[in-house]
Amino acid sequence: MLYVDTSVLVALCTNEAKTTEVVKWYGNCTDELASAAWCVTEFASALGLKQRTGQLNEEQAQAAWMQFERVCANDLQLLPVETMTFHKAAVLTMKSAAGLRAGDALHLACAMEAKAKGMVTLDMVLGRNAKNHKIHLITI
Repeated sequence: MLYVDTSVLVALCTNEAKTTEVVKWYGNCTDELASAAWCVTEFASALGLKQRTGQLNEEQAQAAWMQFERVCANDLQLLPVETMTFHKAAVLTMKSAAGLRAGDALHLACAMEAKAKGMVTLDMVLGRNAKNHKIHLITI
């Protein structure tokens, strides 16, 4: 199973610098994909930010949301986030040299709990931390 970070899902469903590469990767991927249920909130937050900054209008945001929902329904297993996973994420964020923000630490903790064989992310800090925790980094 590959763990998919929200950065990849945002690039898949909206127009970003890495969208072409992400769409190609997604179209060719045959692995089982999973992400924490947290990605739903994080994805919605990204759409809200894109609207507030003028990167998306409401219609485009709704289309991206519908595409995201299709991905979740068809290709992405949403993993529950347990209380202990939040604790593990907190411990990861306290290691200042790691540079992890709370949301990324939660993704990493979820990937570790799920024993993901790989992490798909566009976030270099999260990717470096995944490798440091023996999770294979899938580069796009």
